[in-house]
Amino acid sequence: MPASLDIAIERRVARVALNRPDVHNAFDDRLIAELTAALHAIDADAKVRAVVLTGNGASFSAGADLNWMRGMAKASEADNRADSERLAALMRTLNFLSKPTLARVNGAAYGGGVGLIACCDIVIAADTAKFGLTEVKLGLVPAVISPYVIAAIGLRHARRLFLTGEIFDATEAARIGLVHQIASPDTLDENVERMLGLLAKGGPVAQREAKHLALGIGSATPEAAQRLDVRNAALIARLRVSDEGQEGLAAFLDKRAPQWIQE
Repeated sequence: MPASLDIAIERRVARVALNRPDVHNAFDDRLIAELTAALHAIDADAKVRAVVLTGNGASFSAGADLNWMRGMAKASEADNRADSERLAALMRTLNFLSKPTLARVNGAAYGGGVGLIACCDIVIAADTAKFGLTEVKLGLVPAVISPYVIAAIGLRHARRLFLTGEIFDATEAARIGLVHQIASPDTLDENVERMLGLLAKGGPVAQREAKHLALGIGSATPEAAQRLDVRNAALIARLRVSDEGQEGLAAFLDKRAPQWIQE
């Protein structure tokens, strides 16, 4: 089985690509574990100055893997809570990484994929990319990623997008603050390299402290995030095993409309 990640370190930049293109780089427990471990290793590597996160193939990340969702739909509330806490640990690790992080959004990003983007310091997206926080369509909520998404786009935009589950384009993503810069697919890498050039001019200690400064002024600390993650993991676990969550997941897996639309 191929690795869930494709990692290369060159010129002091760690380039990490989600490597499940056949399922649009969707999350499963293996990808979550491998990406969390890779980020910890990169953070400890003094030779790495910056991290670029992207996806192989046409998509950045489509969110949760279909088979993984099927398994979680059958799991207990306790197992769902433990699973959600592992995803929360991944997001927390990325958000508080001591090195600059840049999301190269090459294609569609939904659910947890949006969470990864929100956890990165800088986001450059192809103008063809699509985004969505579609959990309510399954009778669920974007609980684990919510602190990072709200920090990125603000409460007002989050209230709308969490409720509608609508798909939006790169222009809208930039307008609401999820994306910093848009580029054509042909110039995406050129824009990423330009940003890495700017990052290379800063002192690594100063950049680490600048990141901590910004997060701290925003009242974001790893300790506070972990406490919130426990609460949010319990929420999504409860919703996954609820009648509405079970119906939403079943409808999605069966490729039919949920009963609340049919009523």
